[in-house]
Amino acid sequence: MPNSIREIVAAFDDPGALDNAVFALETEGFDRAAFSVLATEETVASALGHRYQQVREVEDDPRVPREAFFSRMSRLEAEAFPAPALASLGWLALAGVGGPIPAVVAAGAGGLIGAVLGGFIHHHHVARVQEQLARGGLVLWVSLRGAAAEEKAMRVLREQGAHDLHVHTIAL
Repeated sequence: MPNSIREIVAAFDDPGALDNAVFALETEGFDRAAFSVLATEETVASALGHRYQQVREVEDDPRVPREAFFSRMSRLEAEAFPAPALASLGWLALAGVGGPIPAVVAAGAGGLIGAVLGGFIHHHHVARVQEQLARGGLVLWVSLRGAAAEEKAMRVLREQGAHDLHVHTIAL
């Protein structure tokens, strides 16, 4: 099909195995843009008009919303970065204007806001992982460019413990 994409679908029973599989694929030359994961349960239900019971029901449906894959390191950075960044901004904003005491208060408030944001990011990720594991696994889609990439990805995903592993072609 000229306006289609060929991709591998894989499911994982462990978030660490999913992270390891993507890292192994990147090591084999796959671009980070080739990976996508299932969106939140609410987003999927909104797009489909119903809730899915098992991830197998949505793996091959082109209407199913997806999200970019973020590695464990990317998530840790996103969770940890807001607190020190906002604390620094608070300090800098008031250090020259109001002196050290207001700057310390602003830094503390910025750090607290950042910690709350980091906690929200973590909670969002954990909730999505739990939703999908309860429904059969964490789904990973890998866009393919040719037969060699398909063979390589299938090998790597098998080695990393993927299940429900298959290839499909979806219309764009």
